[in-house]
Amino acid sequence: MHPLILRPVTPDDLPILFEIQRDPELNAMAEMHPRDEESFYSHWKTNTGDQSSMARVIEVDGNVVGLVSIFRCEGIDSLGYWLARAYWGNGLMTQAVKKLLQEVSIRPLHARAASSNLASCRVLEKCGFTLTGFEWCAATDRLRECEEAIYRLD
Repeated sequence: MHPLILRPVTPDDLPILFEIQRDPELNAMAEMHPRDEESFYSHWKTNTGDQSSMARVIEVDGNVVGLVSIFRCEGIDSLGYWLARAYWGNGLMTQAVKKLLQEVSIRPLHARAASSNLASCRVLEKCGFTLTGFEWCAATDRLRECEEAIYRLD
């Protein structure tokens, strides 16, 4: 496997990213609902001009395999990510997050993961995030009702 590359998202990436975020197993693990096509493209159109967010495609061997991003959520700088299921379990997400953290000096940085999503919690901990607590979150159009682990990187 060739080295992982992080690069800005291009319009050509969006159909691939749309399909990745639709994966039922990915959504079950993350306790999320996928966006429908209209919501997905509307979200990207809105976020393209948002100076407070930064999204990077994760590319391996010339293939778009996921996304890592920093965005403002409820007034705080937050980290988010997802990876195509075929690439789970080999450290790629940890590598991608570490690479983005070298590129971005924003601190503190916050992240949340379903507490049942042990893989995502491990990624955050390997990247230096500290668990600060848990919060029960009500269901939204995007999230399923679940307990979330709350992380912070100073």
